[in-house]
Amino acid sequence: MIRIVIGGQMGKDDIKKTLVKLIGDKEVDIFIKNDLDAAMAIKNGEADYYIGACETGAGGALAMATALLGSTHTVTVASPSKVLSEEEIAEEINGKGKVAFGFTINTKDTVLPILVKYLVK
Repeated sequence: MIRIVIGGQMGKDDIKKTLVKLIGDKEVDIFIKNDLDAAMAIKNGEADYYIGACETGAGGALAMATALLGSTHTVTVASPSKVLSEEEIAEEINGKGKVAFGFTINTKDTVLPILVKYLVK
C-alpha cells in the first residue's frame, strides 16, 4: 500500500480531496500532517511520498522536507515562474528517486494528476 503525507502551508484539505478523487479505488493511505511530522514520516519509513504546497512551491511547501531528507530527495515541481513538464516530473520520480514534491497552490490541478500518474501505479 502506498502512503502519502500532505505537508506544506496551504490547501492541505483541498489537496487531499483532489488526491482522493484522482486515485479512485486504488489502495492509498493519505494523511495530513504538519511539515515536521510529514517529513519525519518519510524519514522514518512511515510514508512513501510527501506532497506540499505554498506560494513559492519551495519554502513553506518543502523547507522542512529538504532539511530532514536532503535536496536529493525533494523537488519543486511548480514555482511562480516555472511548472515542470510531465516528462520532467517523471524523470524526477523514476530517474532521480525524488519522494517529496512541492508546488504553488494555484498549480494543484495541473501537477497533482501528473504526480498521481507516476506515484500511484
